[in-house]
Amino acid sequence: MKKIATLILTGALGIKYALDVYPYGTEFNAIGTVYYISKRTEKADGTGSHDKIYIGETRDLSERFDNHHKESCFKMHSANCISIHEESNEDKRFNIEKDLIDAYNPPCNG
Repeated sequence: MKKIATLILTGALGIKYALDVYPYGTEFNAIGTVYYISKRTEKADGTGSHDKIYIGETRDLSERFDNHHKESCFKMHSANCISIHEESNEDKRFNIEKDLIDAYNPPCNG
């Protein structure tokens, strides 16, 4: 599936991260990413707003959603998008994930 948009999220430390937005269920290659699960609502001008649902990280996005441990929470919050920030370095992924969780406190991260 093709990219919907680019989304900028600002972490608790004030760092801005660009994420590519895709429909939930998109199949990805084996890439390391920080990912953001959301419910996107399209506005009249064609842009979208996102209700935050979950922020996570993985070294291999091609496998991550086969049986995600928070899938029922995603469904409960009507997830329809996954946004990704590619990052191959594990330590950087953990730091970005923490920074974004600290900023947004998504309901499925609790």
